[in-house]
Amino acid sequence: MEPSEEIKEQKQYIEKVKKINQNKKENYNITTMGCQLNENDSEKICGILEEMGYQKTEKQSEAEIVIFNTCCVRENAEEKLFGKLGELKKIKEDKGTIIAIGGCMMQEKHITDKIKKSYPFVDILFGTHTLHKLPENLYKVIEEKRKKEDIIDIEGKIYEGLPIKRESKYKASVTIMNGCNNFCSYCIVPYVRGRERSRKPKDIIEEVKALARKDYKEITLLGQNVNSYLRVEKEKNIKFEQYEGINSFATLLKAINKIDGIERIRFISPHPKDFTDDVIEAIADCDKVCKLVHLPLQSGNSKVLKDMNRKYTKEQYLKLVEKMKSKIPNLTLSTDIIVGFPGETDEEFEDTLDVVKKVNYEQVYMFIYSRRIGTPGDRMGNQIPEEIKHKRFDELKKLFESQIEKNNQKYIQTTQKILVEGISKNNENMLTGRTDSNKVVVFEGKKELIGTIQKVNIISEHMWYLKAKII
Repeated sequence: MEPSEEIKEQKQYIEKVKKINQNKKENYNITTMGCQLNENDSEKICGILEEMGYQKTEKQSEAEIVIFNTCCVRENAEEKLFGKLGELKKIKEDKGTIIAIGGCMMQEKHITDKIKKSYPFVDILFGTHTLHKLPENLYKVIEEKRKKEDIIDIEGKIYEGLPIKRESKYKASVTIMNGCNNFCSYCIVPYVRGRERSRKPKDIIEEVKALARKDYKEITLLGQNVNSYLRVEKEKNIKFEQYEGINSFATLLKAINKIDGIERIRFISPHPKDFTDDVIEAIADCDKVCKLVHLPLQSGNSKVLKDMNRKYTKEQYLKLVEKMKSKIPNLTLSTDIIVGFPGETDEEFEDTLDVVKKVNYEQVYMFIYSRRIGTPGDRMGNQIPEEIKHKRFDELKKLFESQIEKNNQKYIQTTQKILVEGISKNNENMLTGRTDSNKVVVFEGKKELIGTIQKVNIISEHMWYLKAKII
């Protein structure tokens, strides 16, 4: 069945469940684990459920349906899921709550086997390729009182037209591609999300234009490897409908930059090996594209990078950084780093510290290597003891934090444009927003400013945030 026909069928199931819920107050609770792609999927799940007449609640005890959208990148996500399922058992027994689990973790057979054996009260299991069938699966659980497992191992299709409930009214994420072809040896993602599939340019542009009409100001383009957008289609001569001249990630950035109403464009995550000159030029030329670029390093040592199957060396990465800094005015960089990859020596870890010193990142997202069943990294010898991993993590954290104050100083007495996102979590008398470079800024202002772009003067720095006054 074609994706458009499948979505049409699922909308019929939405109406069936909506009819069942008529004149009832039915609640749902959702827990999202993992990356922004998972968060985007959760917005679709929320959209589907609210179309069916469910209302969101933060309390699982009040929910008629509880959903977990899982991630399998880190081992602690499994522990979190199993702990939550244990807590839900009594709630399920008391009120018959429907429990559904979806996302990346459900594409791992050893996980689904454990759930079926140890948590047989779970009603629905669905994978990354079958999210769109949640209406049908939920209807059958309600009407037929039987469990549903809807997980496929084949490559998923791209489904357009699912309802979506955005978390924010001012900034939104837009998926431009699904899957990954890189097979980094520490990563399970290609096995659970499948190979790269790009959305049609027209569908992306129409989604962004619709967001602009609703007064969204900031768009984040999502993909496991955004700068390879449409690469597979071109390499395999897969026909795709060109739209507004879009045939690459660079041309996509330029097309979105022209959309009236959108004032900021971000993207994650690119891969250093695919960072071509045309993408660098597009970032430099497009005034709406933020000049903070997330450029995952993972390790600063060439041997470790080879073992990780990252397909670049320390020297190539640093050369790319220098090129980007020379071509993109006011460029700032953030990165991901994994410490304690199998076989990493103290000397090789020093190379990572050396790159952090040389690049001077605006933000560093640090991770302790976590073994994932089914990846080459899990089968490697020389696994690093946990105490050494933690020691290196602490050393990296200490280095980065020593750079933060100096980096923050460059903002003092500068004018920054920020998107006002809401009231500060730590001080209800202050508003908060973010700079182009993603620095958190707090300042005094009226609530009417929320959702607008404002110019502010930075007056002080406080490690993890900047303080400002509206100009």
